[in-house]
Amino acid sequence: MCELLGMSANVPTDICFSFTGLMQRGGNTGPHRDGWGITFYEGKGFRTFKDPNPSSQSRIAELVQEYPIKSRAVVSHIRQANRGGVSLENTHPFTRELWGQYWTFAHNGQLTGYESLETGRFKPVGDTDSELAFCWLLNQVEGRFPEPPEELDVVFDWVAKCCDTLRSLGVYNMLLSNGEYVLTYCTNNLHWITRRAPFGKASLIDEDVTIDFQQETTPNDVVTVVATQPLTNDECWHKMLPGEFSVFHLGELAYSRKG
Repeated sequence: MCELLGMSANVPTDICFSFTGLMQRGGNTGPHRDGWGITFYEGKGFRTFKDPNPSSQSRIAELVQEYPIKSRAVVSHIRQANRGGVSLENTHPFTRELWGQYWTFAHNGQLTGYESLETGRFKPVGDTDSELAFCWLLNQVEGRFPEPPEELDVVFDWVAKCCDTLRSLGVYNMLLSNGEYVLTYCTNNLHWITRRAPFGKASLIDEDVTIDFQQETTPNDVVTVVATQPLTNDECWHKMLPGEFSVFHLGELAYSRKG
């Protein structure tokens, strides 16, 4: 299985601390040796870094770890290949345009019987079940909403139902973002934590690193981190339920539907 990492914040925030823990699971403390990727949103644009090599040995990952890119929305993934070969085109996250917005997607799990899913104008480039599922999902959203509705709750309702369909094909844990909202769906393993004042210290599980968030934040900061497994050993993470769908906006839980 792969692992996911996402972030939603109310101010541009770097994810170096959490990413430092995740990258160790890519071939060092974990078996996810088949590539990694991360997307940072900045305004309407985004920066994506990908490498089909293990993140724990990647010079590009070292750059991301040391270069504090600040963003309000981040989607990251480390891969253990099961569908599709180890290659750059099969490395998550994947990004496509919908409604004049860039949407970024990462998936943890394995699907069967997905080959017949209709993707419309959204064509996969690689040969993973994940990218095809992403293209199908966007096709479903565009078919239902050719233009974005004013009330996004109806979009969230529809995305949740589409995720239920994909879950029926196997294990489907998901991160999806348009740079403003971070959407999550859980089949079996997905956790999240919201950090706000008063901030304290936290220590990584996979690396001997401790941070005092009080020194790195302001009293008004709100940051939510989503991960397949908790990244710290001294904080209380919320474990999502099977079929649970949640949306985070500017660090806050904006929408939730239990499975």
